[in-house]
Amino acid sequence: MRPAVIRTPNHETTLDDSVPVEPGDAVVVATSGTSGVPKGAVHTHATIAASAEATSHRLGVRDDDHWLACLPVAHIGGLAVVMRALHLQTGLTVLPAFDADAAMASPATLAALVPTALARIDPFKFRALIVGGARVPDNLPAHCLTTYGMTETGSGCVYNGVPLRGVEVRIDDDGQIHLRGPMLLREYRNLGDPKDSDGWLATGDLGEWASDGAHTRLVVRGRMGELINSGGEKVWPDDVEPILATHPAVGEVAVAGVADPEWGQRVTAFVVPRSGLEPPSLDQLRALVKEQLPAYCAPRAVVIVDEIPRTAIGKVQRTLLAQRYGDR
Repeated sequence: MRPAVIRTPNHETTLDDSVPVEPGDAVVVATSGTSGVPKGAVHTHATIAASAEATSHRLGVRDDDHWLACLPVAHIGGLAVVMRALHLQTGLTVLPAFDADAAMASPATLAALVPTALARIDPFKFRALIVGGARVPDNLPAHCLTTYGMTETGSGCVYNGVPLRGVEVRIDDDGQIHLRGPMLLREYRNLGDPKDSDGWLATGDLGEWASDGAHTRLVVRGRMGELINSGGEKVWPDDVEPILATHPAVGEVAVAGVADPEWGQRVTAFVVPRSGLEPPSLDQLRALVKEQLPAYCAPRAVVIVDEIPRTAIGKVQRTLLAQRYGDR
């Protein structure tokens, strides 16, 4: 069987010069590309079914539930909503793009959202929401579940730090998260299987286990390539960014490590100033961070930018920022 690109509901174009997929393959989904060139993750009907059933089990999906798909279906977060609704024969509404009014007017009881979309709706209209793709607010309602996963895992496979049914998680000596389960991709198209001989996928994410008394939960710290090593001290962008965002002149902010001959990497804040206000100074931002974190976490440089580059689902492209503005 050769892959096909579906153009309209009634027409498809076959890619005549392509390599056929394997029997049982269902979709090839491009990875987000936050840490490099996107790859084509091959998912089979079996991996899709496993993801749909594990998610539905955790959410307690009922016959009267109805999914809302409002994320881009070219990415796994949006496509997985459609696939799990079709697999479980759950009601489904698909929006061409996120629209707050349309989302609120839909009959949906379940949805997958990114934090920026969550902020534009009344979350209590829905029975359950899964939220991911970017840093989530700390004050999520109890029926909103944070999700960790990736294209390779067929969407989220860890909810609120607890693995879904059938999902195994281990953390190696270097802190890297490894995942195993029936929803993992078969292979990267034309690049082979990234899993090891025991079926474990090295995610490229760093994490740790933490106990809240009732559960031991996975805490995801970030991408291995995003951890900043400045003068031998480790700095996580996710720790610094929320503090910088409290400055009244900061509209948007991202933190990344830029190569530095003295420090190895310098903590750099990329700031989109709030309209009509004078951009914040480096001294102001350093003082703000040092009120809550060690001094080595404070930015050593500030770059004023017009926008923060993000993927289609809202992930900050920190590597691109560092490459684009690293010589400033």
